[in-house]
Amino acid sequence: MLQDPISDMFTRIRNAQRAHHETVTFYASSFERAVLKVLQEEGYIESFGKAAENDKKVTVILRYYNGDPVIQLLKRISKPGLRIYKAYKDITNVCGGLGIVIISTSKGLMTDVKAKSLKLGGEIVCHVA
Repeated sequence: MLQDPISDMFTRIRNAQRAHHETVTFYASSFERAVLKVLQEEGYIESFGKAAENDKKVTVILRYYNGDPVIQLLKRISKPGLRIYKAYKDITNVCGGLGIVIISTSKGLMTDVKAKSLKLGGEIVCHVA
């Protein structure tokens, strides 16, 4: 049993990109699928979907640009042992605004830009650049 499945998902994605794999498959909950949806909307991954019918596994198609992974930084911020919450005014930029912060708000998972525009704070899930 995994203690932190989100960190495990990030580690699998990082390891697959370092090995230059095209896809990576793992078990994913609805929260992890929501994180993948934000990554897809922001262009960090190509797509994701069920590995098979009636299966809880997800296959993620990774994105590369000129042979290099698009995701250079994928860091878990709020952990099970230490949750990090921020107001919308206190959310900082990642890599000088080139990356995104994924935030879990009362309106669902979203990027820092969308959360600031809606004036919503929440739990800082991760930094992506």
